Amino acid sequence: MKSSTSRLVLTALLGLASTSTLQAADVLVELGGGFGFAFEPSRVFIAPGDTVTFRNNGGFHNVRSDAAGFRCANGCDDTGGNGDASDTSWTVTRRFDQTGDFDIYCEPHGFPGFGMAGVVTVEGEAPLGPGYSGTWYDPAQSGHGFFIEILPGNQMLVYWFTFSPQGDQAWFGGVGPITGSSAVVRATQTTGGRFIPNFNPASVVRTDWGELRFSFSDCQTGRVDFDSIVGFGSGSMNLRRLTLPAGLECPAAAGAP
Repeated sequence: MKSSTSRLVLTALLGLASTSTLQAADVLVELGGGFGFAFEPSRVFIAPGDTVTFRNNGGFHNVRSDAAGFRCANGCDDTGGNGDASDTSWTVTRRFDQTGDFDIYCEPHGFPGFGMAGVVTVEGEAPLGPGYSGTWYDPAQSGHGFFIEILPGNQMLVYWFTFSPQGDQAWFGGVGPITGSSAVVRATQTTGGRFIPNFNPASVVRTDWGELRFSFSDCQTGRVDFDSIVGFGSGSMNLRRLTLPAGLECPAAAGAP
């Protein structure tokens, strides 16, 4: 397959790029200083993709979350910093992409649920992130499948490389909006072209194929429901991930830097 950059160029050429942008929120949690041996607030509620900034106002403290997998003070252990408790005025920010309850505590003065401790609660449906990009297929129907790429602006690019009811090769797809862990794509089928050197752009025909509706239960499992208006019928397929592009992870860490 072509590089990610080439695919994004193709998307722009097809006129399918999105212009919308989503903004994440940040919540400040202070500790030490005038707040003593406590996190303030000790319970925060955020949405997937939001960040929490922890600020030490004084005292020998750090912040650790076993559930989210981080340990921070003068930076975080997992990003090259030092998560040992410190009496400096340190500040760190972590992003929470997964839903659930994530313990936070200061190692010298607490442990999960007791002492200098708190909870970050991430509510709502986790959106599809870049880690869902890759190729997907139905293992029971190996030989055709989907190329999926998560685009900026909460959009998903999909192309289905498959066959027509008559047995000819066929591919169709498009870009559609992501809502939580689902996406709806209005697909276009391209026909009429010939292989180089006989390719003529004027001969290419783009036909509305129908609708593809995707839903994902996790980073390895999904489903597509399809409804074609050009003779491919309607139905559904269970999907499994086949490949994950280099440099991406799925799921993202619960408390990512």
